[in-house]
Amino acid sequence: MIVTVTLNAAVDRTLTVPNFQRGQRHRASEGLTLAGGKGINIARALKQSGVPVIATGLAGGKTGMRIIEELTAEAILNDFVRIEDESRTSTAIVDPTGGSYTEVNEWGPHVGPEELEMLLEKLTYLSRGADYVIFAGSLPRGVDDGFYGEAIRELNRRGAHTVLDSEGEPLRKGTQAEPLLVSPNEREAEGLVGQEFHDDDDFLTGLEAIAELGARNVLVTSESGCWALLRTEREWHRYRALAPRVDPVSAVGSGDVLLAGFIAARLEGRSDEEALRAAVAAGTASTLELGAGRFEPREAGRLVAGVEVAELEQVAGQ
Repeated sequence: MIVTVTLNAAVDRTLTVPNFQRGQRHRASEGLTLAGGKGINIARALKQSGVPVIATGLAGGKTGMRIIEELTAEAILNDFVRIEDESRTSTAIVDPTGGSYTEVNEWGPHVGPEELEMLLEKLTYLSRGADYVIFAGSLPRGVDDGFYGEAIRELNRRGAHTVLDSEGEPLRKGTQAEPLLVSPNEREAEGLVGQEFHDDDDFLTGLEAIAELGARNVLVTSESGCWALLRTEREWHRYRALAPRVDPVSAVGSGDVLLAGFIAARLEGRSDEEALRAAVAAGTASTLELGAGRFEPREAGRLVAGVEVAELEQVAGQ
């Protein structure tokens, strides 16, 4: 069983609007409503991969009830802490003719200390016997930047395998708590290490810097695939995995699916290379679907052969 944690859950509405133009009136040709937030996206992808998963986090008001209803409709097991303030709604407009994607995200609820304490108690209970606990996404208002770090340290002490996918200070402080795996996207990783990535050496230097902050393994996702620094016993291995070319419908949430694919493959006991190949194939397949966290496993299976995985040498001087 895997537990995914989403503090800033949302109702995600995706509208397909051909020839979208600002300041004009449009009629959507298609609409899709899903429960959203990075942890929920990961839970959805894990379920599609056949991995037992339970989604938890914070949900408030009528929007929070809608989030839980949507998860239940998808048969995604969930156990959220109900909070007083209203959960957020996110709206995305996809223009298939222009290849554009416009997203509007609400700030989200304000969360009090008692509500956070209830969540920590629930995590202590749900983590018993869990293979992984995955913390993913932004923190809502009222939550200290150190929340992920505090929760990860506590679960590490209890022997849980923790994974973190966030950004900014919550990512930095969470990484310092030494999770088993840290998985930011390229932009988030650049912000964490304070440099831009242009080539393999830049990515490798970034991976090393994130590991030095405390991460025991690092997986950085990008539009082209991913870069990874993975530990096998006492040895570090560095990889680049490049995705096959496809005509994407929407790349939103593809990094969440990639992370879910990697975790699912590791649960099956696959090697580093096999897990990365399966992960990138799943992430690529998700770009062919509307709605974050959705992908067709058969399509991912077809794309696996086109994923290029190479082990890279350590950066000189490191």
